[in-house]
Amino acid sequence: MTDQHETATHTAPPAARPPARPLHVAIEPRSADPASDAAELAARVSLVARGGARAAVLGVNDGLVTNVCLILALAGAHASASNVRLAGFASLLAGCLSMAAGEWVSVRNQVELYTRLLGEVRRLVARNPKLVLDSLSAHLEATGFGRATAQTAAAELSLDEERFLDFTARALFGINLDELGSPLTAATTSLAYFAGGALVPLMPWFFIGGTGAAALSIGLTAIASLVFGGVVARFSDRPAAFGALRQLVIVVAAAATTYGIGRLFGTAVA
Repeated sequence: MTDQHETATHTAPPAARPPARPLHVAIEPRSADPASDAAELAARVSLVARGGARAAVLGVNDGLVTNVCLILALAGAHASASNVRLAGFASLLAGCLSMAAGEWVSVRNQVELYTRLLGEVRRLVARNPKLVLDSLSAHLEATGFGRATAQTAAAELSLDEERFLDFTARALFGINLDELGSPLTAATTSLAYFAGGALVPLMPWFFIGGTGAAALSIGLTAIASLVFGGVVARFSDRPAAFGALRQLVIVVAAAATTYGIGRLFGTAVA
């Protein structure tokens, strides 16, 4: 009886472990197609890493806040509709060009600086390859590889000079030129999004003027702020309501300040 029990105990199959979920499925799949989810995630990561998301957020926000503040300051000073249109359009144009130029110069300088640093890494690899090889092995070992595996991997990487340089720059120095983005893309993105944001509070003044146009500017800006804040919050994995209200409070505070200044110092314009 005991032998039978021991035999049954030893021959009982182990409990089946649930299969591990692939990484691209584990990270919030949005559709029934895992490959599509992985591609979408990769695209979003690339957009953030290359600065496209930052340029879009800054562009829309700056355009919206800048122009609604200017327009309401002029409205508070009782400026005519034609003056508001002229000032608002000038602000839109100047802001677009300023944002585009700033983004282009910023990204271009960053690319040039990292290119120079990559050249220094190249010289270090050429001057002291053993030091770099040992450092790379230690880095791989610190990330969880066994010592022998880390040394073998580093040695195999060193067989291809360009691949070894690229991996060393990324792993040891955090230099990844592929993630710096394009100066032209950053400039055009900022220009387009700033124009879109700045146009929202300006649109009513092309059709009407006075208090009605100011009220419509406020309403359209409030709606745009809520939508924009909610969308950005969702992409950041925050509640949409939180992002929408935060954006609205910031815009309203800035607009109210400039409107009050306009009322305080303004005079009626015929």
